[in-house]
Amino acid sequence: METTREFTVSIIIVYKGKVLLHMHKKMNKWLPVGGHIEKNELPEDAALRQVKEESGLDVALYNPDTQIDMGDSRRLIRPMRILLEDIEKGHQHIDSVYYATINSFTLCPQSGEAVELKWFAAEEINTLANVPKNVKICALEAIGLLK
Repeated sequence: METTREFTVSIIIVYKGKVLLHMHKKMNKWLPVGGHIEKNELPEDAALRQVKEESGLDVALYNPDTQIDMGDSRRLIRPMRILLEDIEKGHQHIDSVYYATINSFTLCPQSGEAVELKWFAAEEINTLANVPKNVKICALEAIGLLK
């Protein structure tokens, strides 16, 4: 069986020591907002689009790199992690994981998008069921980094 791979983004959004997760409809797991990168779309643009669609938020993506003038080249925001995730047998996602900040808990997802969105503190992340280990690790790292 041939393995198919798709490029995706996940965005760990932090505000006042909490991270935003949503209950994924198909997978029945708490995951960060995110989704597939469209053809000819830059990963950071996909991240901003997915956040807006799924939560209604305008976020600032965290850039872990020192800002240096690169001349004529556009500097892209480097994701904090790039993960290869097994979605189902024969299908994987190459997931660029971004961290982001926001200035409000107010959510306004677009129609047909995430239904159950919730902010979780670090203590809740540690005890929450139905959360993949990589999501817990990234969520706790993001909370520590973006206090």
